[in-house]
Amino acid sequence: MDIWLKFVILVAAAYLVGAMPLSYLAGRSRGIDLRKQGTQQVGGGNLWRTTSRALGLSIGIFDFFKGMMMIIIAWRVGLDPGLQFAVGLATVAGHNWPVFLRFHGGRGIATSLGIIIILPMLNTDEITTWPLVIFFTVGVAGLVIARRTPVPILLGLISLPVTSKVVDDPPSLTFAYLALLLIIVIKRLTAQKSSEKIQTGMGRVLWNRLLFDRDIRDRSAWVHRELPPKKESGA
Repeated sequence: MDIWLKFVILVAAAYLVGAMPLSYLAGRSRGIDLRKQGTQQVGGGNLWRTTSRALGLSIGIFDFFKGMMMIIIAWRVGLDPGLQFAVGLATVAGHNWPVFLRFHGGRGIATSLGIIIILPMLNTDEITTWPLVIFFTVGVAGLVIARRTPVPILLGLISLPVTSKVVDDPPSLTFAYLALLLIIVIKRLTAQKSSEKIQTGMGRVLWNRLLFDRDIRDRSAWVHRELPPKKESGA
């Protein structure tokens, strides 16, 4: 089969795998609609906070391995590292904007981690592990200092394309790292609808979303806030 046909098929399959709404279904099994509770993210983190740690962890592990699985399949059929990463990006896009939930998904961090970890492990002769090493170095150092994950994750993601360029990875891989950063940033900035933008101003809300992945700086107030009731149609 032509390599580009394989690529197109895998991109479509990766999007559908990423879009599988397991965290949403797990929440519904406990009577919770993740789109309306907690952070409103349809992912393992919100599931962890609104149902149980065991359930949230199980779904988080699945989210981690689904991106990894698609990279392994792409590698097995002979795609180069840049195309493998593009397949992985489709998995993240499916997770973040799932067609089955009207494009209301999660943040794609666990899925992204699976991708950036497995890629250099499979392609040791073509790419380096330096972007991964710097990502975790920046992330762990930031986590020790900030004691929260959003800022360290953002800094770690920024380090990926920069490091890839410095160590002279293939240009397609450097652009793929940059695309991953843009996907995560766009998802943060275009998060759920919020009443906070009216109270604090859209500029402040976007700044908080970019840095803290929420509309206000107070994490506890954000996670435990009471959401306004949904308006009845025709009211």
